[in-house]
Amino acid sequence: MRVLWLTFAIVIVDQVSKLLVKGISIPWLGINIQGMRYGYSTPVLGDFFRLTYIENPGMAFGIDIGGKLFFSLFSIILSIGILYYLYRGRTEPLGFRISLSLILGGAIGNLIDRTFYGVLFGEGPLFHGRVVDFFDVDFFNINILGYSLTRWPVFNVADAAVTVGIVLLLFVHRPHEAAKEDIPPPVFQETPSDETRLPSPAESNKAPR
Repeated sequence: MRVLWLTFAIVIVDQVSKLLVKGISIPWLGINIQGMRYGYSTPVLGDFFRLTYIENPGMAFGIDIGGKLFFSLFSIILSIGILYYLYRGRTEPLGFRISLSLILGGAIGNLIDRTFYGVLFGEGPLFHGRVVDFFDVDFFNINILGYSLTRWPVFNVADAAVTVGIVLLLFVHRPHEAAKEDIPPPVFQETPSDETRLPSPAESNKAPR
């Protein structure tokens, strides 16, 4: 279960980056981070890579299907399921466990936003927070069946971890399954009993004629 340290690291990096972007004030700890202005973009690598602060109530990359409470409960169930599967598969190949740890870290990272950010920032009740996104990358344009996407959806560290975990899972899972199929079944060789065992040459010479 040491791969859970990777999950923990993803959650920490994800939350710290989001709080730096969104800003937070905790006077009794002497913390006062202004954060970015909502909707404002800061170029990092020209127009290719920018930091753009937006929030969304849905899943990764701004996908919104269903309500906020649905996604919060779905993330909780998903996280528990992955954690249980990691425990059951603790003897699985390392690549397989790393991929699940990445997905788990991303799921927990966005779950914290949906569960607590509404209450923490006075924006809504429990389970009704919005996910903070800020990575704004211009990979390529997509035009499929009338659907046009001129810029990649803004995402965060948790989204990236989930995506990398899923891609890695596709690569490591199939070779692992194929290796299982290639293992021949065990062959059990029966040892003849005393009743069916043929006599040895020495025993045949001793037999009465």
